[in-house]
Amino acid sequence: MTTGIAVADFDPTVPNYVDAILRHARAARDAGVRSLWFAQRFDYDATTLATVVARELPEVRVGTSAIPVFGRQPVLVANQAQVAQAATGGRFRLGLALGTKDTVERTFGIGFDRPIAVLREFLTALRTLLETGNAEFHGELVTADPPWPITLAGATPPPLLVAAMGPQALRATGELADGTLPYLAGPRTLAEEIVPTITAAAERAGRPAPQIVALLPGALVSDLDAAREAAAQQLAFYDQVPSYQRVVAREGLGSAAELAVLGDEKTLEDAIRRYRDAGATEVVVTQTHFGGPADQQRTYEFLGSLTEDPAGASPADAAAVPRQA
Repeated sequence: MTTGIAVADFDPTVPNYVDAILRHARAARDAGVRSLWFAQRFDYDATTLATVVARELPEVRVGTSAIPVFGRQPVLVANQAQVAQAATGGRFRLGLALGTKDTVERTFGIGFDRPIAVLREFLTALRTLLETGNAEFHGELVTADPPWPITLAGATPPPLLVAAMGPQALRATGELADGTLPYLAGPRTLAEEIVPTITAAAERAGRPAPQIVALLPGALVSDLDAAREAAAQQLAFYDQVPSYQRVVAREGLGSAAELAVLGDEKTLEDAIRRYRDAGATEVVVTQTHFGGPADQQRTYEFLGSLTEDPAGASPADAAAVPRQA
């Protein structure tokens, strides 16, 4: 079991965001954390940022959590992923997502139509490109047919994950990808819906057991009331998104902020154990800044103490295990 963190900086005064991210990544690496994830935002490209960090820190694995497929094209996503894999020596994991209707339509000016069909076609084309260098894929909604192979020397196919939580997205992910990246899906949702659904789909497709990389907001905090207020403000966005409303309600909670794990070491460790017991193969703690800089460093050190690499393998060794077709 690996325990990782989502790396981000929320200080609007930093003079250089990439430098700030590298400082966080180094602090986490020095504390023993070996799995670092990067959300896709509108002010940077997550694959590029993950690659920069992994080149600087050869001890860590990196991943994107997650890049929306709407507004992107499988050939170009494959190009980026291959460069990331070659640059990091096989320590990159590609996480994708559908995004939300309002964000997609406002940002890209395209309709958020038939998202599951788009996801299926996108994954089919992308997997073929990453595994063979060719696609010749002409779907109803997605096309990927480069005139010559796009295989890049030094790049192995990266693990392909999808931030899937709904039944249809989970079935598509189980059949066509290597695992899921659920965010704000608590232990009950994992155990009762996400893990069984994606695992059954993978089994039907003859694919290996999927990776379940569960992302949960959490931090060690000295001032619990202030941290809860910060969580309420920063997670309020998700209370407006139907897919998150559904998984929050399934946990018997009223808001996304109630899923934030805030408190002392025992509180955070117990929560991570519940996610593991529910079927998570990796737990990634996000929003580690809720308690402030000193508490964030304390959180890095605690999470580093929980990191377990399989069979004593190094991050590069573990990431370089060939994917099963």
